[in-house]
Amino acid sequence: MKKLKSKKEVKEILDILSKSYPNPQTVLKYNNNFELLIAVMLSAQTTDNQVNKVTPILFEKFKTPKDFADITPEELEKYIKGVGLYKTKSKNIIKTCKILVEEYNGNIPKTREELMKLPGVGRKTANVILSVAFGEDAIAVDTHVFRVSNRIGLANSKDVKETEEDLMKVIPKEMWGKAHHWLIFHGRNTCKARNPKCEECPIKEYCDYYKNTKV
Repeated sequence: MKKLKSKKEVKEILDILSKSYPNPQTVLKYNNNFELLIAVMLSAQTTDNQVNKVTPILFEKFKTPKDFADITPEELEKYIKGVGLYKTKSKNIIKTCKILVEEYNGNIPKTREELMKLPGVGRKTANVILSVAFGEDAIAVDTHVFRVSNRIGLANSKDVKETEEDLMKVIPKEMWGKAHHWLIFHGRNTCKARNPKCEECPIKEYCDYYKNTKV
């Protein structure tokens, strides 16, 4: 089994990433926690930029959980056709909004367990809400975080859950939220799925992938 990075190496990697991406925050556009939840649900298997193309009109038309709960999936589909799996997401969003209205008085639940009971909300989405909306210490592992952390050696896992557990072991808890965004931005800008820009990478000297494939 591949050994994870030492505390010293992790600190140096995070220091470099923090300088490379000094203002880490989601690029999803939203005005409140409810809109954030809907935007994150829409972002599954879809780029944030694509989500941002549909949400301005969507949130102008539907502003509250009740607004969504009162329409049919077919009505919602017209507004979110630009995102992947829009038919499934439409059904899940409406089911979730009905639960928010009926069980939470229109508010967003504040625990991972409650969030993950909402239709269409998995662990990644729940962790984003906990971290971004409520300031909780959480690491949301999306495709970028999974790829980048395993390439570097911050994690050594073949699935998302174990990758999250590895990251929680090596990254200080108070930095989980920021590290999540640093790894996302690094994946989008440098450590791309295809043709990663290894020669330009500021952390290449620490990266297992670079050492194993480029050196």
